[in-house]
Amino acid sequence: MNEPSSEYDTASVRERLQRAARYSTRSIELDAIVVRYETQSDRCTITPRECADDNRLTTWLSADVDAFVDLEDAR
Repeated sequence: MNEPSSEYDTASVRERLQRAARYSTRSIELDAIVVRYETQSDRCTITPRECADDNRLTTWLSADVDAFVDLEDAR
């Protein structure tokens, strides 16, 4: 039987899903860092407040500030 071809290692994906499941019931504190620009949209980067050094460069999300909405407004 042929195994499906994928660029992802299934053991690695399984490990990530198990790790994510552990966090699903836990609250994670986030930091928002806003960089303001004169000639383009301001950018906001969201990062976990507590993040291991080896994950720091890959555990973040950046977008234009106007892409974010206030939580209360979204409810």
